[in-house]
Amino acid sequence: MTASFSNLSLAPTLARAVAEMGYESMTPIQAQAIPVVLTGQDVMGAAQTGTGKTAAFSLPLLQRLLKHENPSTSPARHPVRALVLLPTRELADQVAQQIKLYAKYTQLRSAVVFGGMDMKPQTLELKKGVEVLVATPGRLLDHIEAKNAVLNQVEYVVLDEADRMLDIGFLPDLQRILSYLPKTRTTLLFSATFSPEIKRLASSYLQNPITIEVARPNETASTVEQRFYAAQDDDKRRVIRQVLDERGLKQAFIFVNSKLGCARLARSLEREGLRTAALHGDKSQDERLKALEAFKQGEVDLLVCTDVAARGLDIKDVPAVFNFDVPFNAEDYVHRIGRTGRAGASGLAVTLVSPSDTRLVADIEKLIKKKLEVETPQLNSRPAAPSADRWGDRADERPRRRSHEGGRREEHDPRDALDAPRERRGGFRPAPVNRDPFFEKPYEPQAQEAAPAWEPTTPRPARSVISANIKPKRKVAALFKSVE
Repeated sequence: MTASFSNLSLAPTLARAVAEMGYESMTPIQAQAIPVVLTGQDVMGAAQTGTGKTAAFSLPLLQRLLKHENPSTSPARHPVRALVLLPTRELADQVAQQIKLYAKYTQLRSAVVFGGMDMKPQTLELKKGVEVLVATPGRLLDHIEAKNAVLNQVEYVVLDEADRMLDIGFLPDLQRILSYLPKTRTTLLFSATFSPEIKRLASSYLQNPITIEVARPNETASTVEQRFYAAQDDDKRRVIRQVLDERGLKQAFIFVNSKLGCARLARSLEREGLRTAALHGDKSQDERLKALEAFKQGEVDLLVCTDVAARGLDIKDVPAVFNFDVPFNAEDYVHRIGRTGRAGASGLAVTLVSPSDTRLVADIEKLIKKKLEVETPQLNSRPAAPSADRWGDRADERPRRRSHEGGRREEHDPRDALDAPRERRGGFRPAPVNRDPFFEKPYEPQAQEAAPAWEPTTPRPARSVISANIKPKRKVAALFKSVE
């Protein structure tokens, strides 16, 4: 029988917010974790991504913090009592928004701090006092060193996506942050995958944790259809276009392994008339947030991104995920395809495999303990142009191609030649070079080697061996006659 939120006996303020958000029945991780967290025990939770881990730790924390809520405006009456640490800025912003929605009818304050943004607005919010602080490790340490955040009254610590934080090198930062916290506290660790490093971290900082596993670790969601297609690098875009057209997909994530590859692929798809946005680490935080918001609002159909967007992002009703590049880390595959098929919905995950990706596919098979079949797609001879009603008004436009007024000459972006398939690169030919016919003749040796023009024809007079600057030695009479 599915557990209901109405059976949790939440405070009326929290129950009202949960009802407004449309929550009725709990997911397995919520049903098992919430009662344990309400008792104040440490938890080590493993669940598939997209199963509601944020509510699993946020709701019981807010419930236990209600005893501290007060209407006072004094910052001293609102110290940080719960700390939530996350690996990426986008995930931190998303979790902070969820917590604000859960606590909007309470007097508990929450804030979020992450890098890529000006510290002054964050500092002003921290100075007012907050009970729940959501942060990324690097920016939190900046505020701790600036005396903007005091953590000596923290009662609850949440390490969400802890394996990702270790992957990107946050372990020293985590150790420093945890050293500022009281020894007596409740620590919650949630992750979609468990590794030996995560277990060592849990044994160091968790006290007799309750392990909750609602699914086998590193298992992919059963609602996601996984397909693997063999494709050369030049054909991968055609495969994506063909799958989008055949399946009638409206939106999709496209994951690549590098920032440069992300930018190039997004630019190429944009030239083909697809509404595309890029999301990678070299973009400013404002650009990243705008790209995510445009994708959520349906203004962008394809979001090309690196693994910065592979963890925890909750965007509902995304029907498909494309792995343009097979991930180097097999665990990232689990997180990537977790962006679709969320909350029980069905989804499609397509991975494009080049001949050099055999070892990476084998690593994925070993991780998810499942044999993967790599299919060979039947590509159309010519990719169909997108229709205006599906991909927006940009379908009939030709980006980066403009006609001159009063003439037929058109300007082409020379970078198109780098992104175009090989069979289309013939259209970009270099300008003809004027060659001197002298250099086209074969080599013909002369009958008699003539002396070079710079050699003198008359012999030069012999030079004195002694330099003019050296004075000759004076003759001195010999004391003894040499014997011959």
